[in-house]
Amino acid sequence: MKWIIAIIKPFKLDDVREALTDLGISGLTVSEVRGFGRQKGHTELYRGAEYQVDFLPKLKIELAVEGERVAQVIDAIRSASNTGRIGDGKIFVLDMEQAVRIRTGETGQTAL
Repeated sequence: MKWIIAIIKPFKLDDVREALTDLGISGLTVSEVRGFGRQKGHTELYRGAEYQVDFLPKLKIELAVEGERVAQVIDAIRSASNTGRIGDGKIFVLDMEQAVRIRTGETGQTAL
């Protein structure tokens, strides 16, 4: 089992969710986060004053998948969230040791 974390631009959430739903992914978690990478923020104008925005709004999507589906899920997230511009985000894949469904007590891949 793998834990996939994707950091994407907020306006791409519906596209990513639709792509994952088409793959049969039945659940994910989304968090509003802020950060920067090579994009390094930008300047904005507010009431005539210019100021630097260092941390940009992003969304963090987290989901657990079976190991054999990782490449398929990564491809779906990447193609759905890609704009071709800087700041599109990143995808991280981690090993997941255990999963437990609280309601039923199911463990492992059956808990996903």
